[in-house]
Amino acid sequence: MPTILRVGPYSFIFFSSDQGEPTHIHVKRDQQLAKFWLDPVSLAKNRGFKQQELNSITKLVEEHKQTLLEGWYDYFDT
Repeated sequence: MPTILRVGPYSFIFFSSDQGEPTHIHVKRDQQLAKFWLDPVSLAKNRGFKQQELNSITKLVEEHKQTLLEGWYDYFDT
């Protein structure tokens, strides 16, 4: 479970089993977890975050999209 980025209480991660799926990132805080597609940025799944916090997280994903994509491609060597 590589961590690509940490911003405040959020860890931006993916799982080695994610290979083969379109580029995405999981955002984790405590027991909450959300999955965002990266191209284009959109929410795929949410487990526990309230809408207002999801809006803030979406902005972080958009802001750091390039770093997240580079982390994905570096890890999966694609």
